[in-house]
Amino acid sequence: MVAEANYGGRVTDPQDRRCIMTILKDFYCPEMISEPNHKLSESGAYFVPPDGQKEDYISFIEQKLPINDLTEIFGMHDNAEITSAINSTSELLSTALILQPRAAGGAGKTQEEVLSELAQETFNKLPKPFDIEYASKRHPICYEDSLNTVL
Repeated sequence: MVAEANYGGRVTDPQDRRCIMTILKDFYCPEMISEPNHKLSESGAYFVPPDGQKEDYISFIEQKLPINDLTEIFGMHDNAEITSAINSTSELLSTALILQPRAAGGAGKTQEEVLSELAQETFNKLPKPFDIEYASKRHPICYEDSLNTVL
């Protein structure tokens, strides 16, 4: 039913709707209600909390769920996290290497001087910080106006 309702008007083609219906079959099932602590993942790290009050659910989230999402929650293999870390590291090191000077400049600047100038140029291109107090007065938070809330 949820997938068919075109959640938020964003699901528009039949393949997306079929994908959502397949994913939701894991969550909309009799076991969610009848089986205590029904597992939502293979490892059992994610499971249905027992019935309780709002504070019980908050406590469950803070104490029982992993701080960092495990790859299994996204339907991926554990190696996906390793691959992601390797790619992030490669990107970081590539960026650091790009910032290194390729050859000594005619001015005979040291590597530190070149990097310092580059950092200063980048800093000078940044926009000036805006006046938060002025913005708050001009656009007070009013939950009826979504633009003011975002601002």
